[in-house]
Amino acid sequence: MTLAVLKSRALTGMTAPEVTVEVHLANGLPAFTIVGLPDTEVKESRDRVRAALQNAGFEFPARRITVNLAPADLPKESGRFDLPIALGILAASGQMPAAALGDYEYAGELSLSGELRPIRGALAMTFAMQREGSTRRAFILPRANAAEAALVAGAVVLPADSLLQVCAHFAAGNGEQRLERHVAQAEPQPAALSSPSSPSMYPDLLDVKGQAHARRALEIAAAGGHSMLLIGPPGTGKSMLAARLPGILPPMTEDEALESAALQSLIGSFDPARWKIRPYRAPHHTASAVAMVGGSSSVRPGEISLAHRGVLFLDELPEFERRVLEVLREPLESGCITISRAARQARFPARFQLIAAMNPCPCGYAGQASGRCRCSPDMIARYQGRISGPLLDRIDLQVEVGALDQEELLGASSGEPSAAVALRVRQAAARQMARQGSLNEALAGAELDRVCQPDAAADKLLRSAMARLAWSARSYHRVLRVARTIADLDGLDTAGCAQVAEAIQYRRAIRHA
Repeated sequence: MTLAVLKSRALTGMTAPEVTVEVHLANGLPAFTIVGLPDTEVKESRDRVRAALQNAGFEFPARRITVNLAPADLPKESGRFDLPIALGILAASGQMPAAALGDYEYAGELSLSGELRPIRGALAMTFAMQREGSTRRAFILPRANAAEAALVAGAVVLPADSLLQVCAHFAAGNGEQRLERHVAQAEPQPAALSSPSSPSMYPDLLDVKGQAHARRALEIAAAGGHSMLLIGPPGTGKSMLAARLPGILPPMTEDEALESAALQSLIGSFDPARWKIRPYRAPHHTASAVAMVGGSSSVRPGEISLAHRGVLFLDELPEFERRVLEVLREPLESGCITISRAARQARFPARFQLIAAMNPCPCGYAGQASGRCRCSPDMIARYQGRISGPLLDRIDLQVEVGALDQEELLGASSGEPSAAVALRVRQAAARQMARQGSLNEALAGAELDRVCQPDAAADKLLRSAMARLAWSARSYHRVLRVARTIADLDGLDTAGCAQVAEAIQYRRAIRHA
C-alpha cells in the first residue's frame, strides 16, 4: 500500500473543520513534502515525525513522501497534525495495519522521542464533532487533553501517551494493548452549585460593608444579565462588588459550559476542575484592541470572548484607550464578534456581562464632603468624556458608589451573603427563561414590546422621563429591560411605577443618556 487516508481537525475560530490527511509514498529521490496551506508549525512536523518514528523503532521510508492536508484552501496551523502524519507514513509503508484507520480522528504533537504532547483546542474539536454528528468516530489524542475532550456528551475519547501506544492499539490482534476510553469525571452535585458563595469558588457578598444601593444594582444586573458601571472614589468597594458578581449568577447550563470551555481550550487555558464555573476576566487598562477582541496571525479569541457566559470587568474605565473601549459596542449588542484578516475570517461568541468601574474625576474625589478634590469642571468633563456616548448608552445600570462613613467601615457587615442573593437571582432568571427562553438583556424587537410593557401609570412615567432626559431609543429599551428584571425579582407579572422609577435612576450617574 502506498496511500493512507486519515481524519483530523483544524481550528478556525470556534469551528473545527474536518481535515483529511492523505499520505502517499512514491519512488524517486527521498523527499518529504507537506501541501495544503500549512503554516510554519505544520511544516516543521517533517523533522519531528522523522525523529519520532526512528526513536520509536520504526523505519523511516527512504522514498518520496507527499502529505496532503485537505481541503487545500483551509489554513492549517499548530503541531496537532504530527500524529496523523506519522500514522499515515507507517500505514502507507506497511509497518502497521491500515484497515481501521478511518474509524478514528487523530490529533497530537509528537516529541522527538515519540511521546505525545498536549495540544490547543481539544475540547473545541470534540465540540465540533458533536455538532456535526461525527461522534461516531473515536478521537485519539494526548492523555493530557483527554479530561477536557471527554466533557462533550457522546464523544469517544481514547487517550495515549506515545506513538507506540497508538500503534499497539491497531495491532491489538497480535496481543498488543488497546487504548481505553476516557470516562469524564462526575459533575459537581447540585448542592455544590447552589452554594456559589463557597470560598473555593467565589468571594462572598457578605464581605462588602454598606453599599446597599450598589448591592441592589448588582443583584438586578445578575438577574437580567445587564451591563453595569460603578462610579465612585477610590476604596469604596467597586472592585469587591465586581468580583462577587459571578457568585450570584445562575448556574451554567450544559451548552453554556461547553461553549465557554471550548473558548478557553482554544488558548490552552481550560482547567477541567473549573467546569461549569463562570469565567471572570479583568484585563489591565493597558490592554490593546487586539487583546480585547482577539486576532493575531492564528486568529485566537480575545478577552471579550474568553469572558463568554461570564463577567468582563474593566477597572479604571477611562484609562483604557478610546479605540479599545469602542470595540465593545458591537458585541454588547450582538453577543458575538467577527474578526477579519487578509487570509481568513473567524467568528467568536461574546455574550459577556460587562462590569466597569471608574473614579468620578482624575483625582477620584469629586463631590466628596472632605473637599479633597481640586479638579476643575473642565478637567472632570474631559475625564468623563473619555467614555463615548454610544458606549455609555449601552450600559444598562450606572451606579454611584459613595464613600463609607466611619461607623459602616468599622462595624460588622449588615448585608446578605451571596447564597441568599443568588437564590433570588435564580428564581428571577427561571421566570425569564420560562417566559421567553432568554434573560431580559437579550430581548429585542416585538418580543421586547410584548414582554416588557409596563402598566398604564408606569408607562406614563416612562414617557415623561424619556422626554425630559432626551433618551435615545436604545436608552428607552434598556430601561424597559431593567424594569422588567426588577419586576421579576419582585415576583410581578407587569412592571409598575416603583419598578420603572428604580430603573430610571440607574441611568443618571454621569450624564443624561
